[in-house]
Order: sequence, then structure tokens, then C-alpha cells
Amino acid sequence: MATDQNIVPVRSAYPIPVVFGAGAVIGVLGGMIGLGGAEFRLPLLISLFGFAALAAVILNKAMSLVVVLVSLPARLAAVPVSVLAAHWTIAVNLLAGSLLGAWAGATWAVRMRSSTLYRVLAALMVLMATALLVTRVTTVGTLSLPSWAQVPSGVVAGFGIGVVAAIMGVAGGELLIPTIVLLFAVDIKTAGSLSLLVSLPTMLVAFARYSRDGSFAVLGANLRFTLVMAAGSVAGAVLGGLLVGVFSDLVLIPVLAVILLISSVKLARHE
Repeated sequence: MATDQNIVPVRSAYPIPVVFGAGAVIGVLGGMIGLGGAEFRLPLLISLFGFAALAAVILNKAMSLVVVLVSLPARLAAVPVSVLAAHWTIAVNLLAGSLLGAWAGATWAVRMRSSTLYRVLAALMVLMATALLVTRVTTVGTLSLPSWAQVPSGVVAGFGIGVVAAIMGVAGGELLIPTIVLLFAVDIKTAGSLSLLVSLPTMLVAFARYSRDGSFAVLGANLRFTLVMAAGSVAGAVLGGLLVGVFSDLVLIPVLAVILLISSVKLARHE
């Protein structure tokens, strides 16, 4: 395994209020646009808390998993299980690709040189910013693919999303939701719940792959940090949900996209 990444489990020394507050800010940003905010958390873990790229990805993945587990019951209350059951084939279709993509993405992440991973993360931040602008400012249509083309398209899309989610340590809702709407013509509310059902097993597969590498020790060394920031993220997401509509998407989304782009530049320059 050719990599120069530091696998020593660095322990964060930041006080609990700072860690909780940072998580809360991330949660608010994500909550206002209906996402978990993991794409904003990742550069914060690197630039503010000083974690190396791979360690930050693993910690981000752990926090994303907590946020998804907390969000899933709320989403099931908003979208009945009976509605989701009617679309179970969509979830299975995407999972067929995303589970493989998650394993592949985690494998590539642990094998990359640190400098390469920073640049890959920077490129993916640009992808997230673009997806945010395209899907939130414009109206996502549907491709109206014939049934025979939907399945392979879903597998390919799922694989790509699984790779991105594993490498960034995110749930992947930013990409899953528009993909479900685009390929399967599902309304965005139902797509949001389906994305969580796809995200959860996809993240667990990435975790299983990361657990085979020594760098996974960073999670054990920073368990309290992870739980505190995750708690802040959940609390912030609730507050962010209450603030939905306070700021126009035409103002909020471009600002958040700019934050992602600035973060991508910093990650690309990170040594």
C-alpha cells in the first residue's frame, strides 16, 4: 500500500463548547437546505481542528452516520413507509452500485498519498458546489429513460455516488436526491427519504472497509470529539430546519456554494 498518510491517531485538544459550537454551525447550514452539512464539516475538520485528510474523512463519515440515524425516523414520519415501500426497487437499484462504490472509494482513499487525497477532496468540493447550485437554484427535470435503461443507469450513478460519499465521508444526499428525481421521476420529498435509505448501508460498507486500515484508530482516539460534534450537528440541523425560508435560496445557496469553493481552494493548497 503506497501511501504517506499519517495513521497515528491524533487526539483533538479543543474544548467541548468549541467542538459542539462548530458542529452546530455546520448543522444549521445543512438544516437550512435540508442536508446533513457533512461537505461543510470536512474542510473544518482539516483547517480548524488540524486533522490529516484521511483522519478527517473517517471522522466526518462517523458523524454523518450519526446524523443520518437521527434523521431517518423524522423522515419516515414525514414520508410514510408505505410510500417508500412502493419505490423499494429504486433503493435496491442504486444500492447495487453504491455499495460497490463505497468499498472502492474507501479503498482508494486509504491508498492515496496525502497530497493526492487533498487534491481529490478539493475537486469533489467543487463537484458538491456545482451540484448544490444546479439542483437548488434550477428545477431538476427527468430524463424519461426507457425501463431497460434505468437499471444500468441507476447502478452506474450509484457506484459514482458511493465512491464520492466514501472518499469525502458524507452521506451523499446532495447527489442522491437529484439522481433519484432525474432517473426515476420521483418527487423531491420522497427522494429525500429514499436517499437516506440508500445512504445508511452505503456508509456502513465504507466504514467496514476503513476499519481494516490502521487509520481507523483516529475514531477511537477522538470518540468524545466525534460524539460532541455530532450532537452539535444534530442540534444545529434542527435549528436550521426551523430557519428554512428565513433566507431566500437565491441568496443562501450561492453563498454556501462560494463557501465550498473557497474550501476547495484551501484543500488544494494544503500540504
